[in-house]
Formats: sequence, C-alpha cells, structure tokens
Amino acid sequence: MNPDSMLREVKVEDAVGMVLAHDLTQIIPGQFKGRLFHKGHVITEQDIPSLLNIGKEHIYIMELQQGYLHEDEAAGRMARAVCGNHIVLSSPHEGKVTLKSEIHGLAYIHKPFIDEVNRLGEIAMATVKSDTVVQPGQALVGTRVIPLIVEESKIATVERLAAEYGGGGQALVSVKPFRSLKVGLITTGSEVFKGRIQDKFGPVVRNKVAAFGSEVIEQRLVSDDMKRIVEEIHYFKDAGCELILVTGGMSVDPDDRTPGAIKASGAEIVSYGTPMLPGSMLMMAYLDGIPIMGLPGCVMHDPYTSFDVLLPRVCAGEVILREDIVAMGYGGMQGC
Repeated sequence: MNPDSMLREVKVEDAVGMVLAHDLTQIIPGQFKGRLFHKGHVITEQDIPSLLNIGKEHIYIMELQQGYLHEDEAAGRMARAVCGNHIVLSSPHEGKVTLKSEIHGLAYIHKPFIDEVNRLGEIAMATVKSDTVVQPGQALVGTRVIPLIVEESKIATVERLAAEYGGGGQALVSVKPFRSLKVGLITTGSEVFKGRIQDKFGPVVRNKVAAFGSEVIEQRLVSDDMKRIVEEIHYFKDAGCELILVTGGMSVDPDDRTPGAIKASGAEIVSYGTPMLPGSMLMMAYLDGIPIMGLPGCVMHDPYTSFDVLLPRVCAGEVILREDIVAMGYGGMQGC
C-alpha cells in the first residue's frame, strides 16, 4: 500500500475540529524554530491565520492502516531498542526522539550497528562520536524516520538488528561513569628537582584529572635517574594508586630516561608514541593492571593532546589496547 493513500488532504478553512496527524514547525529566521502545533492538536477557528502564516493552506488527516507506523511511534521504538545505561529519552518532537545522557561520563556508541541501520533507507539515526565526554542532559542520539508514515516491518528490522548487535548484553548506546581514581604524579627532570625552574606540569595535570572526578594524591619530584624513577613508580603502586602519571623526559634525547624507566619498572608497554599531534611522544603502559602514562611536554601548554583523548577513557575504566592507539591517527592532526 502507498502510505500517501493514508493521508487525506483537507483545506485549512475546512479543518476546524479535526486532529493534526503530525507536528507543524514554525521557522522565523534568526529568532525561532520549533513546534507551532503538536500532533493531536484539535484545530480551532483561531488557528487558521497561524497555519496560513507558515504556508499551510491544507493539512493532512491520517487514516493509518495495519502494518504502518506514524513517525513518532517509529522514532520511539527505535530509541527504546538502543537505549542503554545512564540514558534518558525525550518525548517525540517533530518526529524525532532524542537519547540524552543522565550523567557526566563517556559516551559509547556502537558504530557498526548505527551504520547498518542508516543503510536501511527512510531511517535516520544520528549520533555523537563514541568516547565523547558528555554532560547531564547532553544529546547523544537522535532517531527519526524520513516519511511521516513508515512500514512497521522496517522498524522491526531495526529492533532485530539491535537484538543481534546487542547480544550478550552489549550496550549499543550508553554512558560510562567516571571513576574516582587515586592518581600518583611523578615529575622528572634535574632542572625541576634542583629548583632551577618551577614545575609547570603539576597544576595542569591536577586540573585535567580533577575534571573527571579523580585526584592527584601526591606529586613527587625526581632527577633524570632511571633507578629513582622506577622506585617512585613502585612507591605509588604500593600506595594503592590506580593511575600513575610520569611527566617530562619523554623525548628521544639520550638523557631523557622516562620511557626506559617505565619499561624497567616491569610495566607492559602498550605503545611508546601515538599517531596524534600534539602528543605523539606519549607512552601508555600497565603495571599489574595499573595504567601508567608517560606525558610529553606538550601537555603543559597545548589545550588538547593525546593525553586528553586517553585520560577520560582510563577514568571510565577502559583498558587501552594497541588498536586504540592506532585508531588515534585518523583525525589526530589537532592543529600542529
């Protein structure tokens, strides 16, 4: 059946007492865009000038047949099919349902599922990128169908795909809360250790860590001595730190000992170097499950580096793998 046959066109002047089949939008450039009338609104004599002002000389009365869905119901069913932890749903608005974050956390979006849905046609599922840091109330996903009326079988296909991709309890759209981590900070460099220059790393790192609800419990200064750096790493491990950050000495200069010290501590190296600028000299490692990050100098002065990409993921409890580092190259040119 042609969905158009379920819509009966009626002149606005003859529509008093009839019920709108869908939201009607008003746009005033530079001032307003939104619903002028809601789906289900009963048209009155006083509404006629407003309808004519938005170019509606006719409205449509819907006579839905079995096997078809109105856009609002379709959008709602798709939203419910993908909704995971710490997500709230909006009411239908102009044929769209929005999934919003309930908390400050890290967005997870299952991209292969989203791509598969958007291949179906007549359906739009728009999202933020996975691993986006989101605030309470921030929109993550918008679901809608393109036509006013859509075959129910198409929405059933979305629900089936959601069940397949989400098999085993895997979330398709969710927000991971940030954990409150105890962070140990080791600042290397004889110039700082001997007081020749003021440490600039500490305040920056403390602020970045605090933004995700964690705390630097102690900062220790150490000279460019590999044995001493190793000792400090184990000091923080034994102190129960859940993240250890080592700043300075991350370049390839012979007297920069930090990468070698992290290796010598017994840590498993995920990567020394990331395909991202700024921040290519970052080291990611794990010592008995505790993440260790060697931070390059750019963290002191550049607002967004590889550290800012990986830190929220670590604070959300994710384990960083080599493939995660590899994937940072695409889109990793941040204005250097």
